[in-house]
Amino acid sequence: MAKNIIFDWSGVIKDALKSHLWVVNRMFRRLRASEISLKDLKKNWEQPYMLFYNKYLPNLTIEEEQIAYKEAILHKDCPESEAFPGITELLKKLKQNQLFMAIITSDFSETILPEIKKYDLEKVFDDIITDIHDKRVAINDLIKKHKLNPKETFFVGDSNHEIEAGKQVGVKTIAVTWGFSTKQKLKSMNPDFIVNNTDELEKIFVS
Repeated sequence: MAKNIIFDWSGVIKDALKSHLWVVNRMFRRLRASEISLKDLKKNWEQPYMLFYNKYLPNLTIEEEQIAYKEAILHKDCPESEAFPGITELLKKLKQNQLFMAIITSDFSETILPEIKKYDLEKVFDDIITDIHDKRVAINDLIKKHKLNPKETFFVGDSNHEIEAGKQVGVKTIAVTWGFSTKQKLKSMNPDFIVNNTDELEKIFVS
């Protein structure tokens, strides 16, 4: 039985594909790497995110990546992103069912907190953990902090790392296909559930 749900942000709640591609290519131009297509991004995206960036820039450090990423994501020309269709309505419905809900994301607080306000989700989440590179430790820490039962906890993500992280800490894993990774790649991680839209996601939690 689901009592607790942990969500990734970008690629699960925030439709960040176009903006993320813009950010990545701005970073690559600044760091003198070749730009990539959206197809390449979905094919090659990995987390922890340095696995992705080091494919193209083997000597890039996480400190250098974070400087370049912040410059790009906070740039005035960076495209704004909306929430995925139907996701905000579902989150509010789940909150009415008194589920514990949290976010664990690699996004920075400077971007996600204004987006939460923009999407009218300010009163939905019980905890928001930002700026996370490796989510395995973050999930475990969140479970201990709030004394959650892993057997009653689900992690909703869109990448290989989120499925791996959830499995390692013993929670149920849900892969959404509308994010940064291809469905084929997500299937290879053997998540407990794969969902293609918010209706399928809702059926897992709302009987």
